[in-house]
Amino acid sequence: MKIKSIVVVLFLLTGTLFSQKIKSPKEFLGYEIGARFTRHHKVVDYFNYVSNTLSNVKLEKYGETNEHRPLYVSYISSAENIKNLESIRKNNLSQTGVISGNSKNDIAIVWLSYNVHGNEASSTETAMLTLYELVTAKKAWLENTVVILDPCINPDGRDRYVNWYNQVKSTPYNTDQNAKEHAEPWPGGRPNHYLFDLNRDWAWATQVESQQRIKVYNKWMPHIHVDFHEQGINNPYYFAPAAEPFHEIITDWQRDFQTQIGKNHAKYFDKEGWLYFTKESFDLLYPSYGDTYPTYMGAIGMTYEQAGHGRAGLGIHTDEGEILTLKDRAAHHLTTGLSTVEISSKNAKKLNSEFRKFFNNSGLNFKSYVLKNENADKMNRLKELLDTHEIKYESAKNGSVKGYSYTTQKDAKLDVSNKDLVIHTDQPKGKMVKALFEPNAKLVDSLTYDITAWSLPYAHGFNAVASKSKVNSTTINTNNTIVNSEDKSAYAYVSKWNSLADATFLADLLKNNIVPRFAEKSFSANNTSYDKGTLIILRNDNRNTDFDSKIVAIADKHQRKLTSVATGFSQSGVDFGSSAIKPINKQKIAVVSGKATSSLSFGEVWHFFETQLEYPITNINSSNFGYTDLSKYDVIILPSGYYNSILSGSTLSNIKKWVRSGGTLVAIGNALNSFANKEGFSLKTKKNAEIKTDNNLVPYQDRERKSVANLITGSIFKSTLDNSHPLAFGYDKEYFSLKLSGTSYSYLKKGYNVGYFDKNSNNVSGYAGSKAVKNVPESLLFGEQTMGRGSIVYMVDNPLFRSFWENGKLFVANAVFLLNSNQLK
Repeated sequence: MKIKSIVVVLFLLTGTLFSQKIKSPKEFLGYEIGARFTRHHKVVDYFNYVSNTLSNVKLEKYGETNEHRPLYVSYISSAENIKNLESIRKNNLSQTGVISGNSKNDIAIVWLSYNVHGNEASSTETAMLTLYELVTAKKAWLENTVVILDPCINPDGRDRYVNWYNQVKSTPYNTDQNAKEHAEPWPGGRPNHYLFDLNRDWAWATQVESQQRIKVYNKWMPHIHVDFHEQGINNPYYFAPAAEPFHEIITDWQRDFQTQIGKNHAKYFDKEGWLYFTKESFDLLYPSYGDTYPTYMGAIGMTYEQAGHGRAGLGIHTDEGEILTLKDRAAHHLTTGLSTVEISSKNAKKLNSEFRKFFNNSGLNFKSYVLKNENADKMNRLKELLDTHEIKYESAKNGSVKGYSYTTQKDAKLDVSNKDLVIHTDQPKGKMVKALFEPNAKLVDSLTYDITAWSLPYAHGFNAVASKSKVNSTTINTNNTIVNSEDKSAYAYVSKWNSLADATFLADLLKNNIVPRFAEKSFSANNTSYDKGTLIILRNDNRNTDFDSKIVAIADKHQRKLTSVATGFSQSGVDFGSSAIKPINKQKIAVVSGKATSSLSFGEVWHFFETQLEYPITNINSSNFGYTDLSKYDVIILPSGYYNSILSGSTLSNIKKWVRSGGTLVAIGNALNSFANKEGFSLKTKKNAEIKTDNNLVPYQDRERKSVANLITGSIFKSTLDNSHPLAFGYDKEYFSLKLSGTSYSYLKKGYNVGYFDKNSNNVSGYAGSKAVKNVPESLLFGEQTMGRGSIVYMVDNPLFRSFWENGKLFVANAVFLLNSNQLK
């Protein structure tokens, strides 16, 4: 017993002596963690200080946010491992097949990610404590473990929250739930600069934070990834194992080790008497979370949820009668973080051996996914996404392919050429390929935390088949760069219109004061047929000496092919002087934001115009909308939201007058509720389908499950388009829409039903409640109600949702630029 006591004393003494070499967060910051919120730059300062002081910590800047805050990861291990970090990384990647070689790796690689949601702010405080504990008291675990620690995934959102809280908090902080410091204003600190939820963006990588982080992630492919979160103030702590449904590609080992990790956490929580729960709420299906994306890349991906969120501040009185403090929250996250490293270190060899097994993809049902290249721009956009995730692809060989057709939802044959894309599943990231491309994810439970359909062929608008046999393919040819030539004798230049890239080109023309037109009817010239929507830039509209050089430079910049036409006399169809060749004005666009809107929906619109169309918009606060001079704008966009308190009385009358004078109002998602069933608007809510159920006889435990019958939270439906209408120019006659709500609207009796679900419509992928799904047939998707010289565009489903439904974005450009644009202003 004396020997054992001496060993313990020596261990503690060694830790104490070592800790004297490095300042704790309290010593460095001048206050104890939990006493205040730490701004991002001070967190960076501490990580810089530790990495500059110790040889077993390396800090790497991997990117920058939209607001120019730096993004860092810290590598923490033994000094020897840090010295050999590159070899450890390559040895690990060779286990996956991502790089060649057959090196063995026995080092556990654990990635801890903090503060993906900015107002779930305790975890970044925890990150500093975790760093300190690992390099002092817990350094023995680092002998066979590399910890990759990202202290703040979302510093823009975090500082938005922290700066607000510091401005309004009482001193000392007020624990009353009604205090101002517990009522965060719109849009809150949860999202990033563009108000995107970064925890839903891992797979789609639409945001700069995700794009830069995934580059580093793919360099390492860790064995464990933890995403630290916060939930409501009255919830206890949540940790693994996760809830059903689990995606079918998740292995038995991944399931089992989650349970082992959870039991290890429970040991520490039990000792302290802390409450926790597992196996509830947070499933592993949707592939774009911080737990699922790593899981589909072979890791044990987990979400840890601490009570608190943006309401908690430094301390709050919960409904349970307890005071929940920031110090408590940080302590809980510290415990699970350290527990994760501990059990990973103890199981380093097993983690590596099971990790290697994950990348055997021979058991996958579909061997190849083949996507028909009907639009080169769409193909390039998909390739960019695959390149982001380092997923390999090739060109098809001329011939035909049999497999499951995404268009018909049954087996069919597809004729293919070397312009078509093939993605095989016998590659290192084959399981992620399955998750992203499978026609319909297997769903063992209807109670899910997010959307249940996302298949990329639908999202990107491809004709595709999934083959159970490996399809013949060859190395893809590099696309040639487009270089246009000036033709000073040209009567006009012509350019296609069928992709978002064409809309971005149009936006740049308008910004450079070039006047374009579009064809409302098809025509042919130079022995070539041109579809409706084709852009026509007439010399007569642009009498500038630098017209040719300017338009060629803009077209080359956007890689748009210009065709010069010598005459306005068409070989067939309308001539260029026809009233069907309509001018496109430089539209002035306003977008409503503020507490009446969904911050996420506004962010999607903002991001779309600012980073994709690169076209200016004016952001109008909803609280000021009633006082705004609407005549200054040609287009007003209402993101999804609840506008009844704003669009009432005189404001609604002003909207009608503005539309009649030639304005275009675009309403998205829930914004339609403000116009449905109201006088002067043709939009009518469709009555819910009647299914007789006596709720009084439904057992209490089954009520939640029964309620999902009324919901559609993310399911794909096939719709029909009237592509002779400008709102659908550039599209085929069929469109697959991601439906996010069980609310349906009847066909417009006065107006144009541009996109609609016919009587046979049903969901082709994902879950839709038995009641809600019966209401979709014979309902509206996209419609235009004309009113005077202007119109209202109703978009029942949000085509900009999370910016990943690429095939829907042209609808928004059409609404903005092709409807009423030729009106005299």
